[in-house]
Amino acid sequence: MNTVVTALPYFQEQGEIIGAAINARFIPYRSGLFSELFQASQNIIAIMAVGIVIRGIAPLIHDKWTDPAVVVISPDMRYAIPVLGGHHGGNDLVYLLQERCNLTPVITTATEATGHEAVEVLAKREGLRIVNTKSTRKANASVLTGTAGVYRIPGPGMVIAGSGVSFLVADGQYSAGIGCRLGTPAGEIIQAIQAASQKAGIHPEEIAIFATSMIKSHESGLLDAVRTLDRNIIFLDPADLNGEALISDSAATRFGLPGVAEPAALAVSVHHHLILEKQIYGNVTIAIAK
Repeated sequence: MNTVVTALPYFQEQGEIIGAAINARFIPYRSGLFSELFQASQNIIAIMAVGIVIRGIAPLIHDKWTDPAVVVISPDMRYAIPVLGGHHGGNDLVYLLQERCNLTPVITTATEATGHEAVEVLAKREGLRIVNTKSTRKANASVLTGTAGVYRIPGPGMVIAGSGVSFLVADGQYSAGIGCRLGTPAGEIIQAIQAASQKAGIHPEEIAIFATSMIKSHESGLLDAVRTLDRNIIFLDPADLNGEALISDSAATRFGLPGVAEPAALAVSVHHHLILEKQIYGNVTIAIAK
């Protein structure tokens, strides 16, 4: 299910009306319902006091990139308030409620509240994916102060940016982390990518972004391979790699890194789930995440 409306028993009629207006399913509120909906819904609309909703969802909140958007409609049926996931569907939902149900949106995300466009909003509008999601806090702060620029690179290329720069690419389900020995030629890297993709049951074109360690930014074979595949690659600093759980042992520990392929793939993935653990093809190591 995509969007679910729930309400306390004495607001059931209003909940059913709201559900019908936006083509959402209505489910009467019961104890434990939020826990169920967090697993199965993208958007949750609750007609009840904000306090009830906050207490119900607080233990369930995990990651703004995967948690559902939660909107509260005030019991007087006047206001629609995104309390979770404003940039991830909540704001759009309250605007829909304004259009179809004549509710007043109460927007609290700082960028929209001050008339600016957040990184997440731009990405959604242009069908892009934010690769380095941890950057959005700093990037949106710079949007608020008017110091953020948007730079477009039309073709294959290499971007080296600071922690507050959000990197957006064409949307896609998969990311691949790459490690390689010094001087590995492009042809060998391409063959490894193709072999890993086949083993994972996907096509190389389904990989939206490649990632590796910053120490590999001068590897001409790696850069040529990514250009040949008409894809983008992002080079991650040690903090990005160290922030991911390590699944396999890695020789990269001698450089002070937990690994390269697996943590790089996870760091730029959407769901932080490996579909292919580290595979070694000669001088190249590949891992793929979703």
